[in-house]
Amino acid sequence: MDKSAMSIGSDEPAVTLDAFLEDQTNATAVRLEAGEDARALLPHLDRIALVEISFPSFRDGRGYSAARILREAGYTGELRAQGDVLVDQMLFMKRCGFDSFAPEAEIDPATLEAALTRYDHVYQKAADGQVPVWKLRHG
Repeated sequence: MDKSAMSIGSDEPAVTLDAFLEDQTNATAVRLEAGEDARALLPHLDRIALVEISFPSFRDGRGYSAARILREAGYTGELRAQGDVLVDQMLFMKRCGFDSFAPEAEIDPATLEAALTRYDHVYQKAADGQVPVWKLRHG
């Protein structure tokens, strides 16, 4: 993965999901809080440039599901993990579809690169499109 994976990307401030759905019809950046249903964005994916998904705690995995829902529905814009994001989670976040990160704590770029390139093969299909090792072995 290139070094831009840590980039913040879009500079536009993200509006809350409620504001996006009710008032901010011209907004192109939306913030999903933990527990909010990503499926509410599905009818609007064509006009959203950034979805920022909150991780209030590294133990809270709901953001992974939100990312996968959006990617599987065809969302191609920037998907940012924000909050209590740890370097050892970023490979799995990338596999779910995240392409940028805004962690609360600074992460050393060399450590991030090592974490993202540690494994040559994966065991299951995911939003990143990597071919699972079993499929490589058995076609």
